[in-house]
Amino acid sequence: METQKTLTSFLYQFLENSSEKPALDWLNLQAEKIHSDGTPTKFFLAFSQASRYFKKLPINLSVDQKQKASELGAGFDPAHWDLLQTARTILLLQFPQEKKAWFGAINQLFETGDMHEQQALYSALPILPFSEDLLPRAIDGCRTNMTVIFDSIALNNPFPFKYFPEANWNQMVLKAVFMQRPLYRVQGLEERRNLPLANIASDFAHERWAAGRPVMAEIWRLVVPFINEKFLDDLKKAIGLEDLLQIKAAVLACTESDFVPAKKLVSNYPEIKKEIESGAVSWGKIGIEFQNRV
Repeated sequence: METQKTLTSFLYQFLENSSEKPALDWLNLQAEKIHSDGTPTKFFLAFSQASRYFKKLPINLSVDQKQKASELGAGFDPAHWDLLQTARTILLLQFPQEKKAWFGAINQLFETGDMHEQQALYSALPILPFSEDLLPRAIDGCRTNMTVIFDSIALNNPFPFKYFPEANWNQMVLKAVFMQRPLYRVQGLEERRNLPLANIASDFAHERWAAGRPVMAEIWRLVVPFINEKFLDDLKKAIGLEDLLQIKAAVLACTESDFVPAKKLVSNYPEIKKEIESGAVSWGKIGIEFQNRV
């Protein structure tokens, strides 16, 4: 209960300076009704009607607020949320947390919610009660082709890193590659790299090359711990494309590898090596540059 109040208070501050008083009054009233009434009807109605009062404008977190968010939940990062998501999450936290009734209400929201309602639900996974039991929902959500919903699960969300089995994790990461989503925003990506995923990434790159299509440069981050002759050939192929971003990504992968031939390859690119050492080249910056091209 105390955690619920702390989270609500934390989220409410992002609405106070960006929303009109009637909207805030409405939210307070609905939160009180949901908390005291405990029936799904008022909850569903308020969750839907929130779009009348709050806009999809981004919220802005200070450095201190980002730190506070991580203290409230490991990996919790609402930096990419909007006002409507935030208001709906506050409503989610007010519904009485009796497990059977709570699941009945939440499951109905997942099944009937529109795109932006589902976005709020998936984004809130790391701070919802009984969140581990919502694993099947999150896995199912990753099957969508709607970027808004996929991003709410895969990006800036610690839930997949914490709960997804390896096969489902690999499917999510590969889909992020296929949809050209920013891998640098996938939490726990480096910690959960695995050889099957590296092989899948390599196969995907070969398919794209065979079709005459480009490969997102961030993909080479997935093979770093497993670089051998096979993966090194892929990196040499990426370098041979004469795309500076691909070259930077391949050299960065080799720099981070323990494979001696990969380390030797880095010496052929002293300027990029200097940029890597200075921080001018990183996976995050490579990802951002790629997204700016898309």
